[in-house]
Amino acid sequence: QVQLVESGGGLVQAGGSLRLFCAASGRTLSFSAYAMGWFRQAPGKEREFVAAVSWGGGSIYYADSVKGRFTISRDNAKNTVALQMNSLKPEDTAVYYCAAGRRTTTQPVGYDSWGQGTQVTVSS
Repeated sequence: QVQLVESGGGLVQAGGSLRLFCAASGRTLSFSAYAMGWFRQAPGKEREFVAAVSWGGGSIYYADSVKGRFTISRDNAKNTVALQMNSLKPEDTAVYYCAAGRRTTTQPVGYDSWGQGTQVTVSS
């Protein structure tokens, strides 16, 4: 089991930027064996896919709504994954979750471990 802890959320004005981090840990962690994803959930809405990166970083996927504004990256030496969010919009407001899984997918069911989430609020 992988333990994930997100950080970096906060309140930002529309057009601003935030960088989210997710740190992975575990007694027998092989971080580089996991695909990593970011998802978000706004109040009253279902959890939705934001971005994903394969174990080696060779495959990256984005939701259409964030393409060109968000960038996912990972550092296997530090067991971390980041989400750089630029040109933020009020509709980006949500709790953002980091997830780890055995395959790179846009579907939440494909991920086995989840963080507790970090709140991102974008004011207009």
